[in-house]
Amino acid sequence: MKKVSLILVIVLILSFTLAGCSKPEQQTAGEGGDVIKIGVFEPITGANAGGGALEVEGAKLANKLYPEVLGKKVELVIADNKSDKVEAASAAARLVEKEKVVAIIGSWGSSLSMAAGDIVKNAKVPAVGASCTNPLVTLNNDYYFRVCFIDPFQGTVMANYAFNKLGAKKAAIIQEVSNDYSVGLAKFFVDSFKELTGDANCIVASSNYNTGDQDFTAQLTNIKAANPEVIFAPGNFTESALLIKQAKQLGINVPIIGGDTWETPEFIDIGQADVEGTVFSTFFATEKPITAESEKFLAEYRKEYNKEPAAVTALGYDAYILILDAIKRAGSADPVKIRDEIAKTKDFMGAAGVISLDENGDAVKDAVIKVVKGGKFTYMDTVKPVNK
Repeated sequence: MKKVSLILVIVLILSFTLAGCSKPEQQTAGEGGDVIKIGVFEPITGANAGGGALEVEGAKLANKLYPEVLGKKVELVIADNKSDKVEAASAAARLVEKEKVVAIIGSWGSSLSMAAGDIVKNAKVPAVGASCTNPLVTLNNDYYFRVCFIDPFQGTVMANYAFNKLGAKKAAIIQEVSNDYSVGLAKFFVDSFKELTGDANCIVASSNYNTGDQDFTAQLTNIKAANPEVIFAPGNFTESALLIKQAKQLGINVPIIGGDTWETPEFIDIGQADVEGTVFSTFFATEKPITAESEKFLAEYRKEYNKEPAAVTALGYDAYILILDAIKRAGSADPVKIRDEIAKTKDFMGAAGVISLDENGDAVKDAVIKVVKGGKFTYMDTVKPVNK
């Protein structure tokens, strides 16, 4: 009798122990429960923090306006990738392994997005970038998408602006060589500018700098000696503003043009009067709302933050509502099913325009050209893709 009782006790203990150790299936499959988690993978600290903050604002606003899907609350889980490639991989891994998110938004900075590429691909959790424009972000990765155009188009837009609007036939390049975005965008500008001019020697000077540099005297002195008619200087907002200030101090008065990363408050705060008149390509203009969602986004953003939104904020918003739309169409919070629906996205009405994803997961969209005028980012023109 005692032996039988002892066996029963052991069986009961093992039963309770195993029950306590087991995890509900929804924790690994993204199904069930009352909450659906979406990760937000952005630089909250470090050199790119200004840009990351703008995209987070958009995602948070979208979550506030659209807090539920499939009858469940949507929770944003924000991970700081610290503007660092190694930290980026760790942050993405934490979102998929520990937080069990069903999809991820981000990141500002193509290098940071690329660092997370294998993480999301291997985990089979879809990621939707807001403003990461380097083509390599989505290349050969069925789990990475984006709601922005890519650099081959952006580089062509700015080369056309330099050639057709400025009448430039000789250009200089200053690139942030440690930044994949800057290097890629500079290459596409150069390729397009050579084609437009028909001159293989139209790039009269090319200089490099690293993220975090503050003195650009040597690079600018060499470029000044080459007498370019335009300078293309895509790079992070802080370094770019400092570079432009120092160019003016050295008496360089030719136009300096750039890309979408310039559209942050810090660019104007640092550059002040020296960045007046600078021109760059970007994704969205508040002066030209495109869809009904654009109008809603603008009204709600102004009410929430009491300021004008940056283009990347609209893209952060769009990444969230696109994921929500995919979850609705999938009728499920399973990441693979969500991924399959994201890939089918066509003519989706976002805040920053109409989104159709191509076979690579890239959005085919218009580009906007802005100028710094009166200390504000001001709309100049809209450029459509060639195939539109």
